[in-house]
Amino acid sequence: MRTGPLTFPASFTFGVATSAYQVEGGIENDWAQWERQGKLKEPHVRCGRAVDHWHRYEEDYTLAKAVGATAFRLSLEWARIEPERGQFDAQALEAYRERLLRLRAHGLRPVVTLHHFTHPTWFHASTPWHLPESLEAFRQYVRRCAPLLEGLDALVISFNEPMVLLLGGYLQGLMPPGITDGAKTMAALGNLVRAHAIAREELGQRLGRVELGISQNMLSFAPDRWWHPLDRSLVRLAAPAYNHAFHEALSSGHLRVFMPGVASTDVRIPEARDSVEFVGVNYYTRAHLRFLPRAPFMDFKYRDPEKRGLTDIGWEQRPEGFLQLLQEVKRYGKPVWVTENGIDDRKGTVRPEYLHAHLGQVLAAREQGVDVQGYLYWSLLDNFEWLEGWGPRFGLYRVDFDTLERHPTPACDYFRTVATGRVLVPPSTSTGTGTGAQPSAAR
Repeated sequence: MRTGPLTFPASFTFGVATSAYQVEGGIENDWAQWERQGKLKEPHVRCGRAVDHWHRYEEDYTLAKAVGATAFRLSLEWARIEPERGQFDAQALEAYRERLLRLRAHGLRPVVTLHHFTHPTWFHASTPWHLPESLEAFRQYVRRCAPLLEGLDALVISFNEPMVLLLGGYLQGLMPPGITDGAKTMAALGNLVRAHAIAREELGQRLGRVELGISQNMLSFAPDRWWHPLDRSLVRLAAPAYNHAFHEALSSGHLRVFMPGVASTDVRIPEARDSVEFVGVNYYTRAHLRFLPRAPFMDFKYRDPEKRGLTDIGWEQRPEGFLQLLQEVKRYGKPVWVTENGIDDRKGTVRPEYLHAHLGQVLAAREQGVDVQGYLYWSLLDNFEWLEGWGPRFGLYRVDFDTLERHPTPACDYFRTVATGRVLVPPSTSTGTGTGAQPSAAR
């Protein structure tokens, strides 16, 4: 095997990512309620059966192996496990344990997310994140989840994209719980940091040492008007607040956000200090910030200044921003996992080039001393994309949403070529056009 900057070491992990609500189907939670209230971009859209991963998990594990993956990210659905406050569903817990054991049997390392945006229907009314009662509720949930992970050598993620949850749910009111309150946003942020520390405590008591981190959405930022001093100031404020405040709190135990006129906090949370074994990075795009002279004082947009073409969801393709952010998280002195990276490619023709460009940035980061240990592509399957509904297609496998049959895209062969060969070759040299991984049978 050739050595040098285009080669991944044998220890590097290639995997795929999913989340419970987006793929499992049949879940009644706060997002299901949100949909019935007509809060999506298309008010009639429902997640419903999703892509029925709950029943097709064996098929989907096989599909993950077919593309050369050795890790599979999933989430546990709190609403399945504790549908009524204080009432834990033994059958749901047993079902998740079985699915995790089957992952190991397929040769896939579990990457388990405890909280991926969704909550039981009782949560926001009884124990919302901005109140201290949320901490005990989360503690009891994690305590019941801990036995599911025994003996699995799982990588564990406490929270997926906590800043997205807070920005969307507490500041903009675009997702549950639909609050628009800066003070409550900061109170909830502090409690999410504390909840992560609680997860570490509970998992440690049951499992001993556990590889625990968060999965943080990170954006490359730029001023919308390069010449405008207030746009440039916004970038200087937003980048540390959005990208690093949570990471920094779990490193130093000091939570700081300074966004004048929006939301700010400065609090010590000593139990969160040095509370991760890895840094999780989700990366998709760059945002251009523009100052507004009135509340909320900031607007952001996706532009295409380099004429690469926006993705189908309308995001800029900016692989250089990926390298920048991987370089930035080196400061925390922990191994790094790319817990999500992917593209909405509805024709399925652009994804191999996207993978090539972004995996190249991973190798560049490694060459510069960033200890990137794994890359999880979002997602294995087309799925329900939150407020966007069923339009976006991020999957290595295209899903027919009528029959639920999974069909390989050209990216399947390319991903397998790189993951198994360990060399970042151009897409034109990968074998086939997706025929190597066969579609699963619809049922």
